[in-house]
Amino acid sequence: MAEKKVEAITSMEEDFAQWYTDVVVKADLTGYTSVKGFMVLKPAGYAIWELIQKQLDERFKATGVENVYLPLLIPEGLLQKEKDHVEGFAPEVAWVTHGGLNELPEKLCVRPTSETLFCDFYQKDITSYRDLPKVYNQWCSVVRWEKETRPFLRSREFLWQEGHTAHATAEEAEERTIQMLNVYADFCEQVLAIPVIKGQKTEKEKFAGAVATYTIEALMHDGKALQSGTSHNFGDGFARAFGVQYTDKNNTLQYVHQTSWGMTTRLIGAVIMVHGDDNGLKLPPKVAPVQVMIVPIQQKKEGVLEKAEELRLKLSSVARVKVDATDKSPGFKFAECEMRGIPLRVEVGPRDIENNQCVVVRRDTGEKLTVALDDLQDTVAGLLDTIQSDMLEKARQHRDANTHTAKNWDEFKDIIENKQGFIKAMWCGETECEENIKAETGATTRCMPFEQEHIADTCVCCGKPAKKMVYFGRAY
Repeated sequence: MAEKKVEAITSMEEDFAQWYTDVVVKADLTGYTSVKGFMVLKPAGYAIWELIQKQLDERFKATGVENVYLPLLIPEGLLQKEKDHVEGFAPEVAWVTHGGLNELPEKLCVRPTSETLFCDFYQKDITSYRDLPKVYNQWCSVVRWEKETRPFLRSREFLWQEGHTAHATAEEAEERTIQMLNVYADFCEQVLAIPVIKGQKTEKEKFAGAVATYTIEALMHDGKALQSGTSHNFGDGFARAFGVQYTDKNNTLQYVHQTSWGMTTRLIGAVIMVHGDDNGLKLPPKVAPVQVMIVPIQQKKEGVLEKAEELRLKLSSVARVKVDATDKSPGFKFAECEMRGIPLRVEVGPRDIENNQCVVVRRDTGEKLTVALDDLQDTVAGLLDTIQSDMLEKARQHRDANTHTAKNWDEFKDIIENKQGFIKAMWCGETECEENIKAETGATTRCMPFEQEHIADTCVCCGKPAKKMVYFGRAY
């Protein structure tokens, strides 16, 4: 077994939860605050979010999405208009009761999500079919008073984007719902190097107030599932509750059909748990704030720092690159690069300069390459692409190796007790069965995948005729 470079990290095999916390702290991604469950996103953590935001936003805009910003606070009366929705969020809501020293005539909710605000806005903004569709998104933070918190995965305030669209027909709304789910799935695979399962949530697991919720589910290194993005079709339920109507081409009043979709800073947690190892983070190049760190060896010797800076300028056209010119030892710098998940490390010292070469080290595999300085630019560009695709492939192999099939209840229980990962099994469609499975095994329905398979004729739990193949798993 390879010697651990950074002793401060708990081994992931020993205690995965502690390993995760250690990585978040040691890689300097977040800090704790005076308010329990609220975190500081430090520069290293926020820079990852900025790259996620930038690349997601580009993909949204390519589908016609426009960004807006709606208020932070929601009047209680507005929240009460959609019964299922308010019941779904009631336990997690934070309330503002005073403005300055005066008690407010009506309590204000700190947004846990913004459906009600968008409905109120659309009700005033939409009058005719010519006003449709409205395809809006906002980047903001939301507050949900979670009992148990963990950095990125579950905090009381988190950053996210929430898309909210309004359409003339049910077909258009469904099309947009699926379109955005596909944007999310492609983003996770191509940018975060995380393979996902696409499917529909069950009635029990769907969003409060939605007609249908679609999800992408990812598998973490420890075999637990993580819901990584959701897209909801609201039908005309919210529109009816809030009176969001338009006049169609026949001059008849119709209700709009709405969608909502979101991704959060939880994705950073997913990147840590899918790719990380006992030396720390492993960042896919597309979300690595620093893609290449140049480490000068014997940097006090004449010409070494100058050469490092020359290489930085040369590489800056193909990568986000920095020079570590601090007075720490090379060994410490190497360990720090690994901890922070920097995809490539370039080592250059007096002897390398003499031979017109340098050493390039891959974070994902640890492979060391001796590269001529004249070829460095092309080599680095090629390696970053290779690392990106190799990390996706490795994550896909891990997911597939930890996806199991259960034809009956005994097989299901055996897998949940002795293995880890996703379990594919048939289900009768009854919520009671779903609840029994969770009560007995701790596994929940992750999704009914779009790509259905026929595993057996009967439900894995109750033996009644099966309706759907479902992915089950223990989850974050």
